[in-house]
Amino acid sequence: MSIAVATEIDLNSQLVLDNEAVSTLFLDARTANSWSDEEISDETLQAIYELTKMGPTAFNSQPLRLTWLRSAESRERLVPHLMDGNKEKTRTAPMVAILSFTNEWHSLMPTTAPHMAGSLMEMFEGDLAGRNAMGSNNAHLQAGYFIMAARAAGLTVGPMTGINPAGIDAEFNADSSHSVIMVVNLGKPGVPSDRDRLHRLDFDLATVTL
Repeated sequence: MSIAVATEIDLNSQLVLDNEAVSTLFLDARTANSWSDEEISDETLQAIYELTKMGPTAFNSQPLRLTWLRSAESRERLVPHLMDGNKEKTRTAPMVAILSFTNEWHSLMPTTAPHMAGSLMEMFEGDLAGRNAMGSNNAHLQAGYFIMAARAAGLTVGPMTGINPAGIDAEFNADSSHSVIMVVNLGKPGVPSDRDRLHRLDFDLATVTL
């Protein structure tokens, strides 16, 4: 069975994943705006993280930090800091994750990168701006892994950057080294999408080979 997708190349001949996996992770996956009532177990959340942490980051820094919002009370604390169009779907999603980065990622390098911990900890100790930039960049990288891991667990994912970061940090990250980068709704989809997938840019427009 061939992968059915509009492309100039035969994806089947170029990929090592089977068709079901490719469809689950990329081709059939859509952002959901409504949700079924099916709950997400703690074991599923742990599985998502176990996959997320395996993706590469600079210096194996792993700066992503997750805050899971399961209760209605915790959602109501978050909702005022979202764009209006994202509020109700966040209230009704089976699970919501706040994705943040820590600027203290370097302090764990004796565990995450012991072979170079001494020099890098010394380099970044007095460089808060550098730690923030490194933490933010690599947490965004991990956010991509998080989305794919959630899809691999059979969930639909709704990442949102239309947020008030200062408000979320004050509410959830106060007195910590964490800074929010996005909010992600998770669940099994409810009503199917009522519109076709929006256009993706063609290879020749989005890439150049030197």
